Amino acid sequence: MSIHAVSPRFVGRARELAALGDALVGARAGASSAVLVGGEAGVGKTRLIKEFTDRADDALVLVGGCLELGTEGLPFAPFTAVLRGLVRELGRDGVAALVPGGTTRGLARLLPEFGEPDGDGPEARARLFEQVLGLLERLAEERPVLLIVEDAHWADRSTRDLLSFLVRYQPTAAGLLIVVTYRTDELHRTHPLRPLLAELGRVERVRRVELRRLTRREAVAQAAGILEREPSPADMDLIYARSEGNPLFVEALLSDGGGVALPESLRDLLLASVERLPAETQELLRVASAGGQRIEHDLLSAVAGLDENALSSALRPAVAGNVLTVDGEGYCFRHALIREALHDDLLPGEHTRLHTRFAEALERDLSILPAPRGAIELAHHWHSAHDATWALVSAWQAAGVARRSTAYDEQLRMLSRVLELWDQVPDASERIGCDRIDVLRNTATVAHLAGEYERSIALAGAALAEIDHQADPIRAAKLLRQRGLTRYDLGRSGYVDDLREAAALVASDRPSRLHAQVLETLSRMLHGREVWSERLATSRLAMKIGHELGDRKVEAHALIDLTWARFGFSEIEAQLEAFAEARRLAGGDEAYNALMRCAISESDALEGAGRHERAARVARDGIEEARQYGLARTSGAFLTINLAEPLVSLGQWDEALEVVEHALDLAPPAPYQASLQGFATDIALARGEFDRAERLLGSSRSVLSRGTFRDQTVLPHLCREVRLLHARGELEAAVEVAARALEERDLVENPRYSWPVLVTIADLLGSVVPQQGSGVGTPPARLGAAPLTRLRALGRELEVDGDLQRAQHLTFTALTGPEADDGAAEPPAWRFEAWDRAVGAWAALRQPYAEARCLVGAAQAALADGDRQEAAARLGRARELAARLGATPLLEQLDAFGRRARIGGAEEAADGLPLGLTARELEVLREVANGRSNREIAEALFISAKTVSVHVSNILAKLGVATRGEAAATAYRLRLFDAPL
Repeated sequence: MSIHAVSPRFVGRARELAALGDALVGARAGASSAVLVGGEAGVGKTRLIKEFTDRADDALVLVGGCLELGTEGLPFAPFTAVLRGLVRELGRDGVAALVPGGTTRGLARLLPEFGEPDGDGPEARARLFEQVLGLLERLAEERPVLLIVEDAHWADRSTRDLLSFLVRYQPTAAGLLIVVTYRTDELHRTHPLRPLLAELGRVERVRRVELRRLTRREAVAQAAGILEREPSPADMDLIYARSEGNPLFVEALLSDGGGVALPESLRDLLLASVERLPAETQELLRVASAGGQRIEHDLLSAVAGLDENALSSALRPAVAGNVLTVDGEGYCFRHALIREALHDDLLPGEHTRLHTRFAEALERDLSILPAPRGAIELAHHWHSAHDATWALVSAWQAAGVARRSTAYDEQLRMLSRVLELWDQVPDASERIGCDRIDVLRNTATVAHLAGEYERSIALAGAALAEIDHQADPIRAAKLLRQRGLTRYDLGRSGYVDDLREAAALVASDRPSRLHAQVLETLSRMLHGREVWSERLATSRLAMKIGHELGDRKVEAHALIDLTWARFGFSEIEAQLEAFAEARRLAGGDEAYNALMRCAISESDALEGAGRHERAARVARDGIEEARQYGLARTSGAFLTINLAEPLVSLGQWDEALEVVEHALDLAPPAPYQASLQGFATDIALARGEFDRAERLLGSSRSVLSRGTFRDQTVLPHLCREVRLLHARGELEAAVEVAARALEERDLVENPRYSWPVLVTIADLLGSVVPQQGSGVGTPPARLGAAPLTRLRALGRELEVDGDLQRAQHLTFTALTGPEADDGAAEPPAWRFEAWDRAVGAWAALRQPYAEARCLVGAAQAALADGDRQEAAARLGRARELAARLGATPLLEQLDAFGRRARIGGAEEAADGLPLGLTARELEVLREVANGRSNREIAEALFISAKTVSVHVSNILAKLGVATRGEAAATAYRLRLFDAPL
């Protein structure tokens, strides 16, 4: 019935084609973007892309498809195809010239033409990703680049990771358009592509396009193009009812004779075009179906057993009939469903024989396929052929290939297959040269690298249960170290016990590299005063062994551990000298991880010592260093956290927010994500963006609820919780949170993170606990009396280490007052001096927000001491700093204080009270803030409830709020109830 296999007319996709066209226009103008094209099988994704690329004549079009091998994809398949195409067009040297730095050893993981890959590990994977992006950036400098990744539903973990990386960092490659196609009907609830699509869909420059089925009118137009005439309404009714608007099915039904004798199943429908081909062609297609969606010509020739003439004769009808398409040096099925239908139609014996023939052909000449594809396809075919012995051996070999390609997810899958088949192969150990314990250990290590932490712990535990620790101490120690590392990353208890046992097992008179590694790992994970001496001894021993063995990597890591254990922030110069020595050791051994740890540690120590500008500079240099090592998006991402913190301290808040947003785009681990969001929360709180602060806190709260985290993550979060409640006037809740923290948390262990907690709580209690002799007893005040006693005790006990902690201690002292046994209030002169000392400390550290907050206290104390001139000077300086920062709540507080005190040029109400409030209205507001009803206020002030109602209405209007709760929050935020000054 049909004349054309496919319609020469392109119908029903004008809107989608326009969306792609708009993205290409943007790329031509230098704006990078990505388009995710989804649709069910057969809906026309491939045709849409073909029509689009035909119109992109000025762009460099790079196309690569993901390949399906049973249930697993082929690592980096689309990028390998793209790279091979570039080599074919530009030559190896031409491509090498475009790679930043001219070093192509990272690309050798995709194509062997580029030589021997560099070292393994996370750094190698990061360098590979950087080189791919760098290559695309250089290509896009000349003309727009259109990178098309097809069939992403078959993408392996490594391909998904690289694709995510490219989309996130696409803006660095101006003129790059990335188009990704995928089958929506393949995306079951747990499909690994689903979270990636959701993640990328939130990126502003990414657009999703969903291909719908054709309408009946569009299907008629498609059929008319195929038949060169419009089909009869009756035929079209039947075709459309059966195809439901799927273009591929419309084509198949029309080619089957217009639907007179329709197949009863989709399989038959898809095979109809195959069954009309010559018998020898059908047989060849059945052979090809076992080879996957794409098959190389040489491999098909080797498996089919045909000479070139016979093979060409059998292939030509398949290509002419649009069942196969020529793709470079091989062939692709026009649609994967056709291949699947053919493969599913094989008899059990045929299935086994064909996969065996593919495996044997690859065994004879693995170079038929490019590395690493050959080894992985070989493993797939032996497994599909149900040959347990060779399936195990080939899976082990494929795991090695995947490791060299840093494809950890694929390596994990291959190693897992080895373990699954182990009991079916009696001589498995002899076959692969490795016993089951070592396979378990290797699999546990790879599971850790692949992010499968729970599985890593289980595998290590299974291996440990099978060996005698005393009889086999080396392997037991390796397994214990691996489990300890994974438990630490997962926030699980027991990691120190694992490492201590491992250290005991390998301790001997003869130093070993493993002993040094275990000791260094243990020293890095020992935290707390009770283990400080152990940390010192362990790190020294690890360093000594590393030095004796000439292992500079271990020696550098151990020196960093020792430095943190030996020196406090008051000894920052000694710390920096030690970190410099660790850097020298690591640099001599090209130990990139140790070098990055030096940068992270140095910037962290500088920030802890209050050297904010230098901390930011070291962090920036570390980020650049990470970029040079090809680690910009790994270690470099973590260094952005160490850049954001000093920027917040220095009051460079807008830049800090940019850094935070950039780092969050990298989807860092949960604790880092919470820390980054915490910096944004600090700024939101200081600027009065309380709804935003609540959203950010909620996100951090969700992260922290899923694990056990250290003080550096938990205690800053606690401060923010208290500050938000305080700012919103929820004083009872704030005091309850503070009191619980004082009772339940160890706030003596880590002064760096404890002092901010003490200052935050002191500020809260200072606003709710009445000054001595005032006689006010509100519910928050009654709640706060006991915590204040505990707080002062902690302040006496907590160590002060370095300039930053000294400034926090001075602020705490000014807030809580001097120790006094006679119950008398502290003299105003003492308060003024205390606040001025805190102001000077913060000014020396160049922390404008903390300085401005202390200036408020100093101004209030100066006025209380009768010195209006000093008060005005400090008020003016505080207002200048707050205005520069955009700290709106602080500015409001300053203005209210200025009006109340009639200093600093602030406008004042006729009666001298803030915000135009009368004395009676201020009295009523105080009672409202205490939670009393109108009737209770009337009784307390000896006025009528109706009069109270009038006062409350006036108060709400003057404060610009809508509710009594908001009025109370505003009053506390502006400190309207402070003692008259």
